[in-house]
Amino acid sequence: MAQEYPSVTPALRDFIARQHIFFAASAAMDTRINISPRSTREFRLLCDNEACWLDLTGSGAETAAHMKADGRLTIMFCAFEGPPNILRLYGRGEILHRDSAEFARVLADHFGNERPVGTRQIVRLKFDLVKTSCGYGVPAFSYDRERGALDNWAEKKGRQGVADYWREKNLVSMDGLPTGIVE
Repeated sequence: MAQEYPSVTPALRDFIARQHIFFAASAAMDTRINISPRSTREFRLLCDNEACWLDLTGSGAETAAHMKADGRLTIMFCAFEGPPNILRLYGRGEILHRDSAEFARVLADHFGNERPVGTRQIVRLKFDLVKTSCGYGVPAFSYDRERGALDNWAEKKGRQGVADYWREKNLVSMDGLPTGIVE
């Protein structure tokens, strides 16, 4: 049965800590809805109503554009191992630009100042609704490993090569919205 909470409980915090993947869903008015799978390696719960993740370079930048235009953001975790469960965090997101003081503070406080080469920004979600559902229809999968391809790609390109890629591929969303990644 679905249950609603005003914030993340200790049991839900433990559930999140056991997951290897989450999905971020966003949209802006008159745009396509974007759903991105993400590794929990870059995810952090900041408190019971706030979470963030390091946004690593990708072929698109839909989440950044949607946060700039609208801010609605939902994060979903699914149990692929163990007891079935789905957890969603609903709220408003914002982008912490990589050159901002707030980015530096969150990076220091929650990521030990570790900033992978491909880090574009931090996406922060302030959520006001936490909802679980049964997850009975989610298939069971076993976690194998993280893939190193994205980190290897960014390391090979170097900071300047990644910045060049942002200018080439990440200035606007697929719907033509500005992302704010390169300013």
